[in-house]
Amino acid sequence: MAVSGRQTGRPTLEEVAARAGVGRGTVSRVINGSPRVSDRAKEAVGRAIAELGYVPNRAARALAGARTDAIALVIPETEARLFAEPYFLDIIRGVSAELGDADMQLLLTLIRSSKERQRFEQYLAAQRVDGVLLVSVHRDDPLPDLVEELGLPAVLNGRRSAGEPVPYVDSDNTGAGRSAVAHLAARGRRRIATITGPLDMYVARCRLDGYRDGLAAAALPADEHLVAEADFTEEGGRRAMRELLARCPDLDGVFAASDVMAAGARGVLRESGRRVPDDVALVGVDDSAVARLMDPALTSVRQPIEEMGRRMARVLLQQIAGGGAEARQVVLETELVVRESS
Repeated sequence: MAVSGRQTGRPTLEEVAARAGVGRGTVSRVINGSPRVSDRAKEAVGRAIAELGYVPNRAARALAGARTDAIALVIPETEARLFAEPYFLDIIRGVSAELGDADMQLLLTLIRSSKERQRFEQYLAAQRVDGVLLVSVHRDDPLPDLVEELGLPAVLNGRRSAGEPVPYVDSDNTGAGRSAVAHLAARGRRRIATITGPLDMYVARCRLDGYRDGLAAAALPADEHLVAEADFTEEGGRRAMRELLARCPDLDGVFAASDVMAAGARGVLRESGRRVPDDVALVGVDDSAVARLMDPALTSVRQPIEEMGRRMARVLLQQIAGGGAEARQVVLETELVVRESS
């Protein structure tokens, strides 16, 4: 006797989901004891499991559903950058927690060269994962489009442009820059500089736009000499701060587009004899451990990084399950956390 074109045998996770009238991810969460499931869903899944005689088995589920139960999290950075940057670790923590609730395996992939990119493209073409999460994507990165061409679900952390067609989870980066500058202006700062991230990344351009919006709202003139591009690293922040001080020694405020760059800027200000915040007030972005441990502690725009990781995984799991109510373009709010540096 055949059911849905296959021989009957061990019931699949998909059959349990269909019988219960819920998504595949919900069944996984029930089986794994996740608290993020309603009592009604738990009861429906429990009845379906009992009626079908379902026994959880990873290999059987993967074969029956033509699934791998694996998700690739792609970060195009070196190991040194990965472990030095709290942002990436928080994203990984959020993604891992959400996928663990869904009984999915996380495959962390670092891409540091074109050769590694080609090898990963071959890996994807072999359909060895059910979906892809991409972090730190630059404007001309072809990987999101390649994933789409292969028919694999994908979710970006951030966007490549305002018209990003691939599902994404982002934070309000323009608002982050705007609130940072508004805070500095309210503290009486009038020569406010910014250290940007790489401007081939939409996140960096948005934070720069927010900086400019903040200047306009405070009736402060925009001066391109007060803008220095960096790369989201501590050393990049140091180089940019030296450049800004050489150009504009009278600056009295700095908005750095990440806490790590702010830490680099703080070191240069100290070396140059500038007191923070007396001479130069300083604001970063992320509200990471770096911000809390700096001396003085860094005022920073908090973005919910771990929650971004969770939401990325959730959006991807909804795609894999064939839809659902989860939005595919998610922008999370930011919040200014004021400390001694400003």
